[in-house]
Amino acid sequence: MHVPDGFLDAPTSLATAAVAAGAVGLALNRARRELDDRTAPLAGLVAVFVFAAQMLNFPVGAGTSGHLLGGALAAVLVGPWTATLCLTVVLAVQSLLFADGGITALGTNVVLMAVVGVWTGWLVFVGLRRLVRPTGVGVVPALAGVAAVVSVPVAALTFTALYAVGGHAPIPLAELTAAMLGWHTLIGLGEGAITCLAVGSIIATRPDLVHGARDLAARHELEIRTGAPA
Repeated sequence: MHVPDGFLDAPTSLATAAVAAGAVGLALNRARRELDDRTAPLAGLVAVFVFAAQMLNFPVGAGTSGHLLGGALAAVLVGPWTATLCLTVVLAVQSLLFADGGITALGTNVVLMAVVGVWTGWLVFVGLRRLVRPTGVGVVPALAGVAAVVSVPVAALTFTALYAVGGHAPIPLAELTAAMLGWHTLIGLGEGAITCLAVGSIIATRPDLVHGARDLAARHELEIRTGAPA
């Protein structure tokens, strides 16, 4: 998923850089509403986990590579604004220190993974929560897993759309689309399973730390204290 230098032309790269800068600026302002003394350490752990997961790259053909994104997982655990910042930091470190993703394509990678990946996962998760209307935290890991499955191919399709507009590499669009969508659908299934397990593990011990389940955990605790449905 990491876009290298030269894959997109300069106008497209500049446009995605502007979008990324605006999204990160907004996230810096909004993330303070999601974090407190209890959840801030979790954000650091999420960034480390995503960094390690994304460093495991493998070729998927057409000059591209695939890996886990971690956007939906981060959004459910620490909130979408904080997740956007976490993935942006991860992508910046990977690009500047490990040459994983081009420096001129950093804005594109931020848009694809820290914006599209995170917010697709979060919106799918929120939509499923409203549809299912869970009364307990037990269903949250499954919903997070489904959100992760959807977020990965959506990010891949977004990249192919950008390539269709400003592709600057000698790769046929049809070949690139087939490679990105096919492999990232499989990656999404793996990411969904990992997300479900990770969210479930944290909910089993500290549901109050999971952003996507905090209200349900608080309601459950209130029911226990009062002995009546909240």
